[in-house]
Amino acid sequence: MTWWLWIVLGLILLGLELSTPGGFFIAFFGAGALVVGLLTGSGLAGPVWLQWLLFSILSIVFLIFFRRPLLEWMKRRGGQGRAARHLLERAQPGGPGPAARPALPGGAGGGVDALGADGVTGALRGDRCRHY
Repeated sequence: MTWWLWIVLGLILLGLELSTPGGFFIAFFGAGALVVGLLTGSGLAGPVWLQWLLFSILSIVFLIFFRRPLLEWMKRRGGQGRAARHLLERAQPGGPGPAARPALPGGAGGGVDALGADGVTGALRGDRCRHY
């Protein structure tokens, strides 16, 4: 394959990672494709079968060695919860954003508090929600 096809494949895979709610899997295959594209462009990747073998090996190696540290780094940094926390803080009653407890149709009251166990972040699977 030509070098630019590997680069395009890598960028598509990285874009897919951004559009999925998974835990960083596709990104490592995108990184493998980008590296193979660079190697192919410099003439170091060899024939197509070797390029695909390099892509497979590099992707799996990246996944094994970099996924856990990246997830731990995201967890320490606040990761995906940071945006949700910001939205929930803005949606608190009396906060700067809209009220978190909108009225139901027909004037009926009620709703669900969707806050996590720490009272700030969004509820995750396994967290209890409170109906009011």
